[in-house]
Amino acid sequence: MLSILSDPPGEALPADLSARTAGAVALLKESPETLNGFLKLSEIFESTTLDPHSRETVILTVAARNQCHLCVDMHEAKMASLDPETAPAPERLAAVRLFTLQVLASSGAVSDEELAAFTSHGYTRRNALEVVLGIGTYTVSTFANRLTRAA
Repeated sequence: MLSILSDPPGEALPADLSARTAGAVALLKESPETLNGFLKLSEIFESTTLDPHSRETVILTVAARNQCHLCVDMHEAKMASLDPETAPAPERLAAVRLFTLQVLASSGAVSDEELAAFTSHGYTRRNALEVVLGIGTYTVSTFANRLTRAA
């Protein structure tokens, strides 16, 4: 699992990114509940049935939308460290990105057609709920990072 406390498996973050991450953690420690809540939610999100590339796509979509440059940089590094041989088709990742944006734009009230379009790419209703979990998890992180000026 990648958390804000560790580097992607098999790959160290660049020194400047590691320092920025450590700085963000130090700022979040002002509210241990927020830091611990994010870490627990992140661990749960990492255990979902979404494949790693789809999870990172959800995270990157939330981070870019919320303009958390630290999260974008961290999760681009994580995405780059994933095995490209296991990556879903680009259309599948585009579908999870679009669905994430639709969930955000509608506060979860996506249309039946939007949900059907998402599931037509091999995702399930369970995956749709897991996208909601990812959005919630990384909204905490991105908002906290922006509030503390870590982003």
